[in-house]
Amino acid sequence: VQLQASGGGLVQAGGSLRLSCAASGRTFSSYAMGWFRQAPGKEREFVATISWSGGSTYYADSVKGRFTISRDNAKNTVYLQMNSLKPEDTAVYYCAAAGDRGKLHRGWPDYWGQGTQVTVSS
Repeated sequence: VQLQASGGGLVQAGGSLRLSCAASGRTFSSYAMGWFRQAPGKEREFVATISWSGGSTYYADSVKGRFTISRDNAKNTVYLQMNSLKPEDTAVYYCAAAGDRGKLHRGWPDYWGQGTQVTVSS
């Protein structure tokens, strides 16, 4: 599976962005998907995951209520809608895929996409 993230950019605090991650291959619907982020000088951290069907989602406390992860298996794409953005959300955002969703929660996905930069100005 190859993952291509897009949609990052510069936004003011309080604004919104939607990230997309397009996956190659015909087995996308069999993978749990997730988003991670890495701020300058910090370790990569978990943001959100979604089950293969889209019926179950899980969020880091820092983004709960502001971010929404979703997927469209017909388009082989997972999304991250980010609202009420804060300067501390500034990071490179990565999408990831795993056959076992628990591996995403442990930070050990089967596949990583390249990152997309999100910068939130105050």
